[in-house]
Amino acid sequence: MDPGEPGSSTTHLSWGNVGLAFSFILLDGLLSTTFGLGVGSSLITAAVRCVVQLSVVALILQKVFETNNPWAVAGMAFLLNLMGTAETVVNKSKKRYAYMFPSVLLGMLGSTIPVSIIGIRYAMDVEPFWTPEQYIPVVGMLCGATISGIVVSVTYVLKELYDNRDKVEMYLAFGASRFEACKPIARDALRLALTPNINQMSVIGIISIPGMMTGAILGGSSVEQAARLQMVIMFMISSCTALSSIVTTILALGVVVDTEHRVRTDRIDTREHAVWRARNWVVGKIVISVKSVAYNVVADVRRRTRRREAEEDGFDVPERERLLG
Repeated sequence: MDPGEPGSSTTHLSWGNVGLAFSFILLDGLLSTTFGLGVGSSLITAAVRCVVQLSVVALILQKVFETNNPWAVAGMAFLLNLMGTAETVVNKSKKRYAYMFPSVLLGMLGSTIPVSIIGIRYAMDVEPFWTPEQYIPVVGMLCGATISGIVVSVTYVLKELYDNRDKVEMYLAFGASRFEACKPIARDALRLALTPNINQMSVIGIISIPGMMTGAILGGSSVEQAARLQMVIMFMISSCTALSSIVTTILALGVVVDTEHRVRTDRIDTREHAVWRARNWVVGKIVISVKSVAYNVVADVRRRTRRREAEEDGFDVPERERLLG
């Protein structure tokens, strides 16, 4: 059936279509350069990453779907959580605390896995729940949503403990336990983490048609079924965001405020992540090596030129080099 025919449920997209859509990113980059926003390179880099990552994921998912193996599905779900944790810790967080990677991974696994299993098996009524075409896309959406909640909550906690530690220390000095002293910070952090999700649910369907519902409609599902599917997904996302934010907030507070009821700002790292520091070190060494090689090449070319000119003029080459320095 041709894409343009009435009743067609799928549309074949080529790389030409993707390239045409990429022109929108180029337009954004041009506007950024024109107005001096300084985000043009970030836009292009993010768009290229999007193309590469989605292409790789498409190849991997195709193999997983063909195998229809529960262990392959489990491995893919763990990989999505692992990559989400790396993105949270390495790229999204300006401040980090000790043992942040395992605590974020625990928060993501402890929320996305149980919520996805219960939601897909009972709310979506899929049997078995690990059906690759159902389970993996849902886990991917849950991971993407939990990243935002974790970043918001942990960023707020670390900012308050690092910049306004006097407030917490005052509570501790008056006899409050570390959990009592940190309770206002945790409450505000969780409120900030859940606010975007609440706002999204309040406008969904009236002002915006979300991606899951749009994809289901484009895939041939009825509008009613697509709407119900989106409701289920939104409730699962809300639950995942809440659970992951609570876990990571508690773990972050437990690390930075120790069992002796002391605020340990020495456990907060405000530097770039070690990955980026290592990258900058490697790039610096490469630049120095290239400059050194280029300098040696230029010096050698100059010596050869002087020697050839001296030979053409009939001068003694060593004596000419001594006189020219």
